[in-house]
Amino acid sequence: MRVLVISAHTDDAILTTGGTISKILEDGGEIFYVGLSIAEQSVPEGFPKDAVEKECRLSAKVLGIDPKKVYIERFPVRRFPEHRQKILDTIIDFRDTIKPDMAFIPATADMHQDHEVVNRESIRALSRYCSIYGYDFPWNSLSEVKLNLFYQLEERHIRKKVKAMNCFKSQIVKKTGYLTEEYVRSLAIERGNRIGTRYAEGFEVIRDIRRKFNEEVS
Repeated sequence: MRVLVISAHTDDAILTTGGTISKILEDGGEIFYVGLSIAEQSVPEGFPKDAVEKECRLSAKVLGIDPKKVYIERFPVRRFPEHRQKILDTIIDFRDTIKPDMAFIPATADMHQDHEVVNRESIRALSRYCSIYGYDFPWNSLSEVKLNLFYQLEERHIRKKVKAMNCFKSQIVKKTGYLTEEYVRSLAIERGNRIGTRYAEGFEVIRDIRRKFNEEVS
């Protein structure tokens, strides 16, 4: 299973999908992580402009992603609509190189301008090629995202996600409420409660493709 994870900003998919990434790797899948912006203009004073890129690479390593499968682009934060065609071309290039079986992208209802562009252009690039699942930030949607795919997680996956999240030192200093272990655990518990388990991460099914693979008989 080849899984393409597309993150508008390098930390997005770690925060929303980190436990699932850990589980997929544990189950023998391949993760290819694409971060489209290191948000240089948003880095707090006192940190180098490339801080989030370095933090992302460290975080991905904590989750177990092969460093050679982590790709970082430098589209300007909050200006993705101006670069829509180039972002589409970039996603198509990754699609053709990686040939994923499935992809995780921002959810359809996400209102953030950068997330919205990544959602739409990812769907354009991938909808005929692989399954597509949307990860959500609850505070970025006016209405609740319809979560209809859940990955059951164990304590070890949550611990690894928290450890990976804590790599983003430059973002933690902003004191955002979602960069806490309490938030990660509470959301995983809420999502887990929907499927009768302790922890889970939930996703929007945007496109689900099941292909038949024919085995050659010698």
